[in-house]
Amino acid sequence: MNGVHILVGPEDADLRIDRYLALCRPELSRSYLQKLIEKGDITVNGKTVKNSFPVKEGDVIACDIPEKIEPDIEAEDIPLDIVYEDEDLLLVNKPRGMVVHPSAGHFSGTLVNALMSHCQGQLSGINGVLRPGIVHRIDRDTSGLLVVCKSDLAHQRLAAQFQVHSISRLYEALAYGRLGEEEITVNAPIGRDPRDRLKMAINEKNGKPAITHIHLMENYADACFTECRLETGRTHQIRVHMTSLGHPLIGDPVYGPKKPRFAADGQMLHAALLGFEHPVTGKYLEYRVPAPEDFQNMQRKLAQMR
Repeated sequence: MNGVHILVGPEDADLRIDRYLALCRPELSRSYLQKLIEKGDITVNGKTVKNSFPVKEGDVIACDIPEKIEPDIEAEDIPLDIVYEDEDLLLVNKPRGMVVHPSAGHFSGTLVNALMSHCQGQLSGINGVLRPGIVHRIDRDTSGLLVVCKSDLAHQRLAAQFQVHSISRLYEALAYGRLGEEEITVNAPIGRDPRDRLKMAINEKNGKPAITHIHLMENYADACFTECRLETGRTHQIRVHMTSLGHPLIGDPVYGPKKPRFAADGQMLHAALLGFEHPVTGKYLEYRVPAPEDFQNMQRKLAQMR
């Protein structure tokens, strides 16, 4: 970002400059950006500003930020639930609460730290030193299947499958309220929430296409168990689409009710199934893993409340 000039678009008008830059560069902490603004290393239209300065459409932000050397990621002997592995890739059943790749405040205990130990550094390098082998990700508080690539060739070919949406991805979710239909398809673009830039929302103007197919598995007294099949893979897609139907996920700290009726450590969302064509052999692989114990305990609790 050293010497970079940023032109503010209409969708970001009136955001505080520190918040705006934090969205542009999420790997840089907001406090770090605030210090740079205070030092005058970041200017707007050639002038120094305060952190509270609201950016406007057409503003040119000049950033003179010292290049930060990416830290060496240490291999950590963390147990992994490996569902499948060969010389090209592996499938991991990620537990709830584990961060996928290192970021500000999370440079240890991540899935990448564990992979560095298990794979002894034999991971694809396409996404840089912070994300070796990582083709896609799921939220920290979402459990379930992730595919990791060991070679750049496997990574490139698998990433192409994600790009054309040919990967089979099925999630299990527990949500508030009884679902009125057995099959629902939500076709609504997702982008930044214009009222809260730290959240995602259905955004007809600036969102990217997003399609979720929802199948009702079971209704409870005031909740439901669903299977959600992704046709696209936008950030927080299932969480946003379910909320748009009036059925936020149980345990969701961002999109759920302010006063949750059910206590849960993170959203009740589980990446249960992953299917794809092996990027080297061409063989179709599909695996399914059961939801974690806390998810199943919540299911039993809901079933008893009927």
